[in-house]
Amino acid sequence: MDAPAELDVDRLLDDPQTRIIVCCGAGGVGKTTTAAALGVRAAERGRKVVVLTIDPARRLAQSMGIDSLDNTPRRVSGVSENGNGGELHAMMLDMKRTFDEIVEGHSDPERAAAILANPFYQSLSAGFAGTQEYMAMEKLGQLRARDDWDLIVVDTPPSRSALDFLDAPGRLGSFLDGKFIRVLMAPAKVGGRAGMKFLNVGMSMMTGTLSKLMGASLLKDVQTFVAAMDTMFGGFRTRADATFQLLQAPGTAFLVVSAPEPDALREAAYFVERLAAERMPLAGLVLNRVHGSGAEQLSAERALAAAENLEEGGIVDQESGKAGLRDSTETDRETAPETGPEADTDDRTERETGADTVDTGADAHVAAAADADVDVITAGLLRLHAERMQIIAREQRTRDRFTSLHPEVAVAEVAALPGDVHDLAGLRAIGERLAAGVPAGA
Repeated sequence: MDAPAELDVDRLLDDPQTRIIVCCGAGGVGKTTTAAALGVRAAERGRKVVVLTIDPARRLAQSMGIDSLDNTPRRVSGVSENGNGGELHAMMLDMKRTFDEIVEGHSDPERAAAILANPFYQSLSAGFAGTQEYMAMEKLGQLRARDDWDLIVVDTPPSRSALDFLDAPGRLGSFLDGKFIRVLMAPAKVGGRAGMKFLNVGMSMMTGTLSKLMGASLLKDVQTFVAAMDTMFGGFRTRADATFQLLQAPGTAFLVVSAPEPDALREAAYFVERLAAERMPLAGLVLNRVHGSGAEQLSAERALAAAENLEEGGIVDQESGKAGLRDSTETDRETAPETGPEADTDDRTERETGADTVDTGADAHVAAAADADVDVITAGLLRLHAERMQIIAREQRTRDRFTSLHPEVAVAEVAALPGDVHDLAGLRAIGERLAAGVPAGA
C-alpha cells in the first residue's frame, strides 16, 4: 500500500492566510496537547497566536507556566523571546461567563440583570445540551472579530459524538429561535384587545398543559426569561450561522486528531466524512502516540525465537535464573581433593607460599552465575522488543485501514513520548514531532 501524503505542519503554521486551526476528534487522543503544541510552535515561528481550550484540567495551564486559565486570553511567558514578533496567549472557555457576556452585550443593564438572575437562564447557561459547543463558537467569533491575533487555535469540546461539535450550535440556535420560544413570546407581541383575548384563550389552554408537564414554577421562569430576552433571540441563530460560515472559509483549517487505535480512527474517519459533507477545509490527520523502534530490522518472530533459544536451550535456568550453577557445584564437589596427612601438608604449603593464589573453582562459580544473569536479562529484553514490534505492526494495520478509505488525507504521525507533557519543553517536543511528521524511532 502506498504511504499517505505527509502533513506539512510548519507550512500550515507559516502561511499567513491560515487564520484559524480547529483541532477536533474523539476524547482522550491528545487534542488539547496538540492544540497547545501548535500554538507554541507557531508563536516561536513569528505568529501572534491565541489558543482557546475547553479542557478544564490544570495541567495545560501549568505546562504553559500559568497559574490558571480563564475566559480572558493571558500572555504565555517564555515563548518566542527571539525578537521575531511572535506571541502566545491562552485561555480556557468559561461557558457561563461567555453566555453572560452575550446577554450583557445585547441588552440594557436593567434587562441584563433580570436575565442573569432568572433561574431558567442560570440552568440553560450552565448545562443545557449544546451550550458548551455553541459558546465555544461564540468565543471563536469574538476572538476573530477583535483581530488582535493572526492565528487562533481551537481545541474543540470533548464530545461523545463527532456530530456534536458541528450540530450543537445549530440545535441551540434553533431552540432559542424556534416555535416553542415564539409561542411563549406571543403575548408580548400581539396588540389589540381582540387579539389578546383570542390569544389568551389559546395560551391558557397551552400553559395549563405545560404547567402539568413542567411545573408551574418552571414555566413561569421560562416565560419571564423569554420576555426579557425578546430582542435577542434572532441574534443567536444569526451568530451561529455566521460562525458556521467562518469555519467554511478558506482561512480555516481543520486538523482531525486521533490515535492509532481502532475506535479512535473510526471516529476520525467519520469526522473526515462529515467535514467533507459540510465543505469544511480539512488540512489533515494528526496521529498521536505512534510507537517506533530503533531496531526494526529485528522482527518480533526472530526476537521471540532468540529468547526461547536462550531459555529452552539450557543456557538460562528459568527456575533460578542461574543455569550451570548446580552443575558447576557438583563438579567442584566431585573433583575436591581427599583429606589426609598429605592434604594437610599441601594446604600448609599453599598457605605459606601462595596466600594470593586465586581459587579457580570459586571464579568459575561466579562466572557461571554472571553469564546466567546476562542471559536472563537478554531474553527479557528480546521479549520486550517483540512486544513493541507487535504493537507497531498492529498500529500500522489500523492506520492502513484508515488510509485505504481516505487516501486523500495527509497524515502527521507523532511519536509517543515516554511521559506526560508538563511544561513548555514538552510542548516544544510535541511540536517538533508534529513538524517531523513521522515517528523517529521512539
